[in-house]
Amino acid sequence: MRTERSQQIQSLVLVWVVILLAHLQPSPLWWALVALSGTFVVAAAVERLAGHLHPELHREIRLLKHCADGTVLIAWVGALGVAIALLIALLRGAR
Repeated sequence: MRTERSQQIQSLVLVWVVILLAHLQPSPLWWALVALSGTFVVAAAVERLAGHLHPELHREIRLLKHCADGTVLIAWVGALGVAIALLIALLRGAR
């Protein structure tokens, strides 16, 4: 995580979201949804690991890295959906 910029950003965003949740105090269900989606985003970023395991250019490793990138993107979209749903619920007064 020290050398991977995207992991640093993803982790920082997760920390800020947890701080925001602590301030807004939504129901435990929202905490669970945010925790699941946030940790999935961080855990899905395995591209750097694939490069370490197989540093030479290899067709299958390149495919794995592209799939990992796609997984992170999908996880981010899911996390964004959770964030939007939480904001809508909070704006409507539901916690």
